[in-house]
Amino acid sequence: MRPFILCMVSGIALGGSALCQQYEDIPYLQDYAEKYASGDEDPVPVLKQVCSDRNHNIQVLSRQGLLQSWNSALVPDQRYRPLSDMHILALEKYRDQFVYMTDKAILSNAWAGKFYVEHRVTGPLHFVMGDDFSFLIASREGLFYFENGQMVWKHSLDAFNPVELLFDRQAQSFIILSRHAIHTLHVPDRKLTKVYAGKALTAMAPADGNRHLVVGTEAGILTLDRTSFAGIAPLNTKLPGKHITAIENIGGRLWFGSSRGAFALREDGKFDYYASRRWLVDDRVIDISAGPGRSVLVLTGKGLSRINFTMMTLEEKANRFQEIQRLRHIRYGFSSETNLLVPGDLSTAVLTDTDNDGLWTSMYLAGELFRYASTGSEDALQNAYEAFEAMERLTAISGIRGFPARTYEVDGYQSSDTDPAIPEDQKIWRLNEDRWRWKSTTSSDESCGHFFVYALFAEMVPDREWRERAIHQIQIEMDHIIEHDWYLVTWNGEITRWGRWNPDYVNSFPVNVGDRRLNSTLILAFLQTAYHFTGKEIYKEKAYELMNRFGYLENVLRPASKIGYVEGQILSDAWNHSDDEMYFLTVPALIKYAFTDKLRNQYMESVRSHWEVERSEKNPLWNFMYALAGGPDYDLDASVWWLKEFPLDLVSWNIENRHRRDLTPVAPNFRGQEYSEILPMDERPMHLHNGAYRNNGGSNGSREYPPYIYLLPYWLGRYVEAIGPPQN
Repeated sequence: MRPFILCMVSGIALGGSALCQQYEDIPYLQDYAEKYASGDEDPVPVLKQVCSDRNHNIQVLSRQGLLQSWNSALVPDQRYRPLSDMHILALEKYRDQFVYMTDKAILSNAWAGKFYVEHRVTGPLHFVMGDDFSFLIASREGLFYFENGQMVWKHSLDAFNPVELLFDRQAQSFIILSRHAIHTLHVPDRKLTKVYAGKALTAMAPADGNRHLVVGTEAGILTLDRTSFAGIAPLNTKLPGKHITAIENIGGRLWFGSSRGAFALREDGKFDYYASRRWLVDDRVIDISAGPGRSVLVLTGKGLSRINFTMMTLEEKANRFQEIQRLRHIRYGFSSETNLLVPGDLSTAVLTDTDNDGLWTSMYLAGELFRYASTGSEDALQNAYEAFEAMERLTAISGIRGFPARTYEVDGYQSSDTDPAIPEDQKIWRLNEDRWRWKSTTSSDESCGHFFVYALFAEMVPDREWRERAIHQIQIEMDHIIEHDWYLVTWNGEITRWGRWNPDYVNSFPVNVGDRRLNSTLILAFLQTAYHFTGKEIYKEKAYELMNRFGYLENVLRPASKIGYVEGQILSDAWNHSDDEMYFLTVPALIKYAFTDKLRNQYMESVRSHWEVERSEKNPLWNFMYALAGGPDYDLDASVWWLKEFPLDLVSWNIENRHRRDLTPVAPNFRGQEYSEILPMDERPMHLHNGAYRNNGGSNGSREYPPYIYLLPYWLGRYVEAIGPPQN
């Protein structure tokens, strides 16, 4: 099912009349997190600082001693045994080597262990290295400066509460941050100057090539001129978290820790937000520092998170997800739900059924078909055959010609109907003559997925016998719907709740209810598909009957902008994003298999109206399905952005964004959009494609989402040639 667009790729026109762009798949920086919990030792380690050295060693300072990251945990670092007997109070990096402050000395194991200076300062709290192994120590008694191993200057400060120390090599000055003031110590003349008075100051870091000093507070961020220390902007409170606990300039980019996670300043003035257990062990950030390579180390109250940035192409990302899909998300060939018995622990994964195994599998199968068509991969073809057999069995196992089960499972292992007190004739899960049960309440969602992928399968696979099996499925499922008066009718003769395309049902909805338009679109696309592959006139006749006698063409051509809230009407209290999923899976067949060019052009106008409504979601599946249907302007940049921002961690961690002040809320609306712009997927809870605008929620790490969510839009993008093959 090739697209109708004209796409100039290396000067080759691919048919149609419009022009499109192609994304060159060059490596980009992909972020992901490694997490190390501090454990539940008694006493629980109180974490203070994190640092890494030139050898890529990472050390965490706790009140109980030094820790290192190992196998998803923080464990005691016993490599230098003498350190374990010292009372280490602070940890810093100097010339890419670890330097420690104990209650007695400043020392390092680098430089042949020769750097050891006894400081004799009572109650030292912080220190920072200067030039030539000089250093400044801060305690509640004051400041103490050392050169050549000797204290050469000290100063007492009343009610001094030191927070952080910096050394400005360019100005040859130390900067001393306390809770209510900033002082500088100019080294050449030993002059201490109070340069700023404030309140609730918490952290600081240089910025903009040392022209500015960014200062964190309990209420937001201040930006000061580095020379005059005058404020150059009002207090910034439009932040993901306003109580700042740490600031670090890493590679020219400002990173902030807060009581609600970490965030990094982007070039456009907005923030990349790293919070929840997708990114952090917990959200109470204590310290941030540069890690090995391109990584950033974020120390929180309960552990360490290493946020890695690695070069990756979109295809490499797809290959990683393909491995996960095959390892943990295949059940009898279906794309499977994966529950985690221990939240977040992938070793406790259990495959389980869902109401929509047929639909979800059709989406994975379609992705594999697009991969096969784009690359010729025999692995993709084998996966496609396996998934097809799982779906094909859905109609065989029900024993009702053309009626597909939602899913099936071995008796006793299904997710519901397990109560022995439920009479057999009341169970949704039906027991067949063998040891299997099949779920009987099939909906239009399932039929949509079946017709979508069987058409693709019948066009793309190389083996004629397999293609004919797909065409057979299209025919028997279409015949079932026609023979049962446009309904799905299950084992007991009852109509399923959502398998309904009968005019009495469809036209009972007001014109601005989405189901009237959607169900008309689905059934006409099903009939066109059946006619295209079988040539049987009954399917065309029935389609025209629905169009002309019952107004289905008018329903289909109604612009999506007409859909809205209808008080008291089921499914119309809010926009149904599951309908979007069914609609976009259906429109390629609606347009390609249209009986006439006139119908095709009419359909396209209606499809475009729906896509225009959906554009703000930046969903590449909608965009590339629109391209597959012939849409020429499918928001390539937004689609690539979505694919890049899709997280590598697929666990359903709880995520909250309600507290964020850097987002601009919009008024409550029918579509459920909360903010003026869509958040990237890695800042939202994981959800399927029918979960638009979901900014808060999750299931506390109790499941891993299936990777087809990424695989289908990526390989569809490759198939319509919106995305090029990977480039080194």
